Amino acid sequence: MHKRIKALFTAIILIVFTILGSYQPAYLVKAAQELTINVHYHRSGEDYEGWNIWSWLDGKEGAAYEFTGEDKFGKVATYTLAVEDDTTQVGFIVRHSTSTNEWDMKDVESDRFIDIKKAKNGIIDIYVVQDEIEFGYTQEDMSLAPKIKEAAIENSTTIDFKVSTAFDSTAADIKSKITVKDADGKTYAINKISSEKGKEALGARVTMSTELDLLKNYTLAFEGYGEMSISNTKVFSTAEFEEAFTYEGNDLGAIWSKDKTAFRLWAPTASDVVLNLYSEGSGDNNIENIAMTKDVKGTWVTEKPGDLDGVYYTYSVTVDGVTKEAVDPYARAAGVNGKRGMVIDLDSTDPDGFLQDEKPALVSPTDSIIYELHIRDFSIDKSSGMQNKGKYLAFTETGTKSSTGEKTGMDYLVDLGITHVHLLPSFDYASVDESKPEDNQFNWGYDPENYNVPEGSYSTDPEHGEVRINEYKQMVQSLHKNGIRVIMDVVYNHTSSSVDSNLNKVVPNYYYRMNEDGTFSNASACGNETASERAMVRKYIVDSVVYWAKEYHVDGFRFDLMGIHDIQTMNEVRKALNEVDPTIVIYGEGWTAGGSPLPDEEKALKANVSSLDAYIGAFSDDIRDGIKGSVFEDMDQGFVNGKTGMEETIKFGVVASTENSQIDYDLVNYSDTWWAKEPTQTINYASAHDNNTLWDKLAISNETDSEEDRIKMNLLSGAIVLTSQGIPFFQAGEEFLRSKPSDDGTSFVDNSYNSPDSVNSLKWDTLTKNKEVFNYYKGLIAFRKAHSALRMTKTADIQENLKFLEGLEPNVVGYTIDNSPNGETAKSLCVIYNANKETSAITIPEGDWNVYVKGQQAGTEILETVKGGTITVEPISTMVLVQEDKKADTPEDNADNGQTQEANTSRSKDGQNNKVIVFATIGLTVAAVIAAAFLLMRKKKIK
Repeated sequence: MHKRIKALFTAIILIVFTILGSYQPAYLVKAAQELTINVHYHRSGEDYEGWNIWSWLDGKEGAAYEFTGEDKFGKVATYTLAVEDDTTQVGFIVRHSTSTNEWDMKDVESDRFIDIKKAKNGIIDIYVVQDEIEFGYTQEDMSLAPKIKEAAIENSTTIDFKVSTAFDSTAADIKSKITVKDADGKTYAINKISSEKGKEALGARVTMSTELDLLKNYTLAFEGYGEMSISNTKVFSTAEFEEAFTYEGNDLGAIWSKDKTAFRLWAPTASDVVLNLYSEGSGDNNIENIAMTKDVKGTWVTEKPGDLDGVYYTYSVTVDGVTKEAVDPYARAAGVNGKRGMVIDLDSTDPDGFLQDEKPALVSPTDSIIYELHIRDFSIDKSSGMQNKGKYLAFTETGTKSSTGEKTGMDYLVDLGITHVHLLPSFDYASVDESKPEDNQFNWGYDPENYNVPEGSYSTDPEHGEVRINEYKQMVQSLHKNGIRVIMDVVYNHTSSSVDSNLNKVVPNYYYRMNEDGTFSNASACGNETASERAMVRKYIVDSVVYWAKEYHVDGFRFDLMGIHDIQTMNEVRKALNEVDPTIVIYGEGWTAGGSPLPDEEKALKANVSSLDAYIGAFSDDIRDGIKGSVFEDMDQGFVNGKTGMEETIKFGVVASTENSQIDYDLVNYSDTWWAKEPTQTINYASAHDNNTLWDKLAISNETDSEEDRIKMNLLSGAIVLTSQGIPFFQAGEEFLRSKPSDDGTSFVDNSYNSPDSVNSLKWDTLTKNKEVFNYYKGLIAFRKAHSALRMTKTADIQENLKFLEGLEPNVVGYTIDNSPNGETAKSLCVIYNANKETSAITIPEGDWNVYVKGQQAGTEILETVKGGTITVEPISTMVLVQEDKKADTPEDNADNGQTQEANTSRSKDGQNNKVIVFATIGLTVAAVIAAAFLLMRKKKIK
C-alpha cells in the first residue's frame, strides 16, 4: 500500500509540475562540473596591453578574462567555467579592448573552440600564438620560430606580407633574402622592399619590377622565415581583374534549342575545363566528355549538336593542377540531390495556361499582407486534409478540410485574406536527401546548393529534373488564381559549404570574402559569406532573381541576412526587377550574424536603408521586440506583456520607422533615430520562423498569467502589426496560436530548422479551438484592406496626417489619422492600444465614431457607435474607431461583427472548459499538498 501511495503522490506531483510549467524538476538536472582553463598567449612584439580573452559555452552568455599570469611562452589568463555533462567545447576569442570599445580588434577573425575532452583532472592548458587560428594543447604544439604569417597580392605589381618576428627592412641585402616564384619555379625580379617600421618591421610591401599574371599562383620565400603561398583573393577585387574578366553576356549556363545546346562557363582561373554528359542524374552513366575552349572575359564554351533535352551534365574544372567536378552555377534543372545539372527545354515544363498566368493586382508594397510559410509545414500534418503532403502540389488542392471540418490549405489562405505567401527557401538546398523521402527529413532550407533549381524534396519525383520545375510553376499558378502573390526566401549571402561548394570548385575563393589569414569570413555564422561587391557575384545574384521572376512568375524576394550584401548590389537587384515588374516586393534582414571585411557603411544594414531604393524594405526588430520582448531573452517582456517604457517603440512602429517629430528616439528600444526614408521600407512583425512562435514566447515570459490574458496579448500583437504603417508580416499559424513544443513536452523549440514534422507542421485541428483568434486576424486584415489610410506610401503623408493622442496613461498608445490621406474614404480613424490589465479611459475628438475593433472582435462591420469625448478601452486590447457618414442602428445588431453563431458557441464552450481546467488544477494541487503531508507524517512515524 505504501508503494502505491508513493507512486500516486509522484504522479500527482508530476502533473502539478506540468500544469505550473515546471517541466524539469531540479532533481532531474545533473550538477555542473567545474573546468579550469589556462590560456597561454604569445605575441611576437610583447605588446599585451589591452588584450584579453572572451570565452563562452554554447547557448550561454560569454565573459571577459584578463591575462594575469606569465610564463616563458607569454601571458596567461586563467578562468573557471561550470560545464554540463553534454558540453563538448568551449569557445574563445582573443580580443583587444580600449576605454571606448571592448571589441576594438580581434587576434583572428574566426572563433576558436577548445575540446574539453583534452581536460586532465578538470584542467585544460592551451597555447595560442598571435594571428594563428590553430592552437595547441602543449607548448611543443606551437613553434615560436620566425615564420611568414600572411602573404597576398594586392595588384599586378604589389605583394604584402607579414612575419612573426621583426626584421630590418632597410638592410642592404634585404632584396636578396626574399624570392617570388610561380608554380613552375620561375623567379620574378623585385624592385624594392618597403615598410613604415624600418628596422623593426613585422611586415613589408614587395614592389615587383614587372607585372605579375593575375591568374597565376605564386610563392614568397624569406630567408630564415620559410615560405608561403601568396593569396590572390584580393586580386579579385582589383579594377584590373574586374576590367579583364567581367562577362556581361546573358548566355551563361546551358542554352537549349532543338538543334543544339550551347554551354558557357565563367572560370577565369581555370587552366582546363571539360563538359561531362550523363544519361541520368546520378550513377555510373557517363555519355561523353568534351573539352571546352577558352573564350572571352574568362569564359569557356562548347556546343553539342542535337536535342539534349533531359541530358544531365557537370563540368570538370582544373585550377592549380587540381581538378574538381562541379555543377554549373547557372544550371536551371538538376537531378536528385542536385549533384548534376540538366539540359532543359523550359517551355515544355509550363503547366496548361501558364503563359496566360496573371498576377493579382498590387498598387503599393504597403498594400501587402505577408504570410510566412514553409512548404512542408503547410500540408504535412495528418490533420491537413491534403493529399500531396509536403509537396508543391498541395497548393493546387481546394476543398480540403481538417478532421474537425475547418477549411485548410488554399481555401484557408483565401478565407484569411492575406495578399502574399512568403515561402521559406524553395531553391535546391543541401540538407535533405531527396532520394530517401521515406525518412521524413526536415530543414528550413537555408543551405543553398543550386540557386536556380527548385528543391526536389517538395516535388513528387526528385529523380527527374523537369518534374520539380513543372510542379513549382503549378504552385505559383494556383496561388495567383486564388488572388495570392508569391515571395521567395533567397539566401545569396552564403552557401551550404565553402571549399566544396559549386561556386568555389569553379573559381576558388572568388565568390567569397576572405579574412587576412586566408580563412573564409563568416558574417552568416554558417561558415562563409559571399562577396556581393564583386562584379560576377553581383551579376549572378541579379541574373538569378530575374530568372525566377521571369520563368516562374515569382512576385517578391526576401533576402536572408541582407546586411551581408552591399548596398549597390541590392539597388541593382531592384533596378533589374523593375524592368520585369515594378510591383515585385523586395525586403530582407537588415543585419548580419557576425563580423565581415566589408565596411559597415557599404552594407545593406537596417541603419543604411535610407541609402537603398525606397522599394527595398527591411524587417523592424524594433517593433518585433518592442511588442513582446527580446527574441534572445526568454523572460524579457514587451508592450503587450505590460512592460512599461515601450510606448515610444510602439509609436516608432506605427509610423513605420520613418522620421517623425512626435517620437522620442531616446526611448526607442534599438534605434536612436529613424531609418526608413519611406514607409514602403519597413516590414512590421511580431513573429517569424526564427526563435519562439509568438504564442510560445508569451507562454514562456508570462507563465503565471491566465491563458485568457495571453490570448489577449496575442491579439494585441496582431492588431499593432496590422494597424501600423508600413508592410505587415506574420508567421503562419500565429493567427491560431501556433506552438512548437518539443516532442517530450518539456519545453518549446525556438530554432526548429531541422526539428521533425511533429514540431514544425501546422496543426490544423487546433484551428477549431482557436477560431476566435483566427476570426480576429481575419477581421483585422479585412479592415486594413478597407482603409487605405493605414497603408500610406509617403513619409510626408504620415507626418501631416497621423497624430498621437497625448496625456495617456502608461502602457497605452493611441493615434488618429485625419484628412483622408492615400485615397481614404473615411473622414478620420482612431486606433488605441491598451496593454494594461485594467480598462483605460481615453479622450478622443468629438463626433460620432463607429467602432470596428473592440475586445476580441474585429472586422468591417460596425460593432457600435460612440460619441467623442471619453471612451473606455478594455484591458489588453485594441479599439479602432472610424468617423464616417454611416453608423450602427443599435450596438446589439452588430454584436457578433459578422462572426458565426458557431464561433460564439465555441467561445462559450472554451470558457466552460477553462473553468473546468482551473478547478481541476486546484483539485490536483490540493491533492498534492495532502499527499505530501501524509507521506511526511508517515516518514516521521517510521523514524
